[in-house]
Amino acid sequence: MSVVDADGLTFTYASGTSPAVRDLSFRIDRGEIFGFLGPSGAGKSTTQKVLIGLLRGYRGAVSVLGRDLAAWGADYYERIGVSFELPNHYLRLTGAENLGYFRALYRGETRRPEALLEMVGLADDAARLVSEYSKGMKTRLGVARALLNDPQLIFLDEPTVGLDPVNGRRIRDLIREMKQAGRTVFLTTHDMTVADDLCDRVAFIVGGEIRVVESPRTLKLAHGARTVAVEYDLDGASGRREFPLDGLGDDADFLTLLRTATLRTLHTQEATLEDVFLRVTGHRLDQESGPQNST
Repeated sequence: MSVVDADGLTFTYASGTSPAVRDLSFRIDRGEIFGFLGPSGAGKSTTQKVLIGLLRGYRGAVSVLGRDLAAWGADYYERIGVSFELPNHYLRLTGAENLGYFRALYRGETRRPEALLEMVGLADDAARLVSEYSKGMKTRLGVARALLNDPQLIFLDEPTVGLDPVNGRRIRDLIREMKQAGRTVFLTTHDMTVADDLCDRVAFIVGGEIRVVESPRTLKLAHGARTVAVEYDLDGASGRREFPLDGLGDDADFLTLLRTATLRTLHTQEATLEDVFLRVTGHRLDQESGPQNST
């Protein structure tokens, strides 16, 4: 069963002359981590804002959790969780007080703030004012807040931005735990490393249009070179050679090198997800995607 199903989603800002996103069609399955990837101005945040109900007046058909998006009322927010890229916490409250306040807004059962702060590595900072938090700490607090109501669908906008490697891994592990628990994650990011590590499928969006939807592995295999690169030492000198992957086991030169040289590295020439993005879209991630009004 799909959790999100969009068919022809199009949205134009009131001040805009052209759509910020146009004719987007994609499906997100239950228990899937779905990545929405693109540079600044691509339409990632616009799409997310439509899906979480912050932007109305879209065209096309969109259903979420088995119901037309426009038919949802306030009960929608009992079922979803949202972590924004730019945290919007109450700075004069502590981390624990922030979670306690938002917890009181839900009608259904919620998770204990102490447990959530432990999960994101903020247990020792629960009593500190959020005004004293670093950007990364605020990001982690936002992730914790998104999980208060144990949502079925979680929207995460750049959830690892500004995090050090240890806490970045902590949040990535937490996202995997959500998936294992049967939750669905809509992840918007321009960080291809994070997307490659986490996502079951990714959508490349540029200029408000989706160019491809596929798994990272399938994309990398399709766009990588079918060769094997070997770095080696032989007779006191270092060398590097490439061999065709097809028929490698019968390649006499390759087999001779294996017997006579000291191998240093041996790996296939797999494309990175960022390489694939450039080839598919013609854009780099550090480029502006186009004249968007507000994404």
